Amino acid sequence: MHTSDSSDVFNQIHIDVARNATDDFNLFHDRNRWLRINHNPFNGPIALGFQLESLLEHKVFLYRQHHNENALISDKNLRFSNYQFSFVNAVKPGQVVSVDIKKSQLKEDPETILSNRITVKSGGALALLGYKKESKFALFLTNPDVPQFGALNQHPDRSFISGSSFFLKRKFITTSNAKNFLCGSLVDQDAFFDPFKNKAVFPEIFPCSLISSALLEKAVIEKHDFERNPLVYMSHKISIDRTYLAQLKSGDALYILIRQIPPESRKEGIGHAIDSPYHYECYGLMEDKTILYRALISLAPLEQILNTLK
Repeated sequence: MHTSDSSDVFNQIHIDVARNATDDFNLFHDRNRWLRINHNPFNGPIALGFQLESLLEHKVFLYRQHHNENALISDKNLRFSNYQFSFVNAVKPGQVVSVDIKKSQLKEDPETILSNRITVKSGGALALLGYKKESKFALFLTNPDVPQFGALNQHPDRSFISGSSFFLKRKFITTSNAKNFLCGSLVDQDAFFDPFKNKAVFPEIFPCSLISSALLEKAVIEKHDFERNPLVYMSHKISIDRTYLAQLKSGDALYILIRQIPPESRKEGIGHAIDSPYHYECYGLMEDKTILYRALISLAPLEQILNTLK
């Protein structure tokens, strides 16, 4: 078992830096606009979900390094990095965040998976719960149903692709935004970027974190009322291909495709105790339509969560 040190504390500046780096304009993270949220129980801004996962990504990387597991990942060709987390509670500025990584489990049958159970507490209360797994194949959205849309750069940004239920958001990956996102996530950027050694390795969660702004922009177009019907994350299930991630360069375009999963298509295990319609499948595609990552993202109306807690 490995528990992180007690110096991990997010301040509002970290939240601002992370949200600016990812264009996340959710009211929950805004130092002023959180007050506008109907029945907001948090009494202030809260940290971003992807910001927490970025911190976890680095903690697990250091754990793997310490236990000499990176050679194993390479030898077994475990090219997919998978994150499966349920959000239990908010992380607020000033609270001490403690990360507990359980001992690695290696399973070889039916396929090789290296797995760690992870719990995150904030201010002593459980905030996040789940797994980080390394595998040969994607563990989520294993048969991605992405139609052939022609050249993605020919479709208008921030729009629904005609003839499909997919919403398209185009982002450009930059080292400056990735560095800022790492700083906001309490991660040392030197582990990924060193201009003196010509080293630029994009962290796994950074391109995935852009899903938030894509979901928000989709909601704006659909005229969602963020103040009256605020949504919060219930769970993230993400598979990212490290082989393609290694090819990512500053200035590259990333095409984020999102569609709502209709109730009849929802697989077992996607929902929680709360029956929410806000489940999405998301894909991050590179210029040549290579799938960099795929994700199942579940949100729920804050009101429903508060009623469940009552």
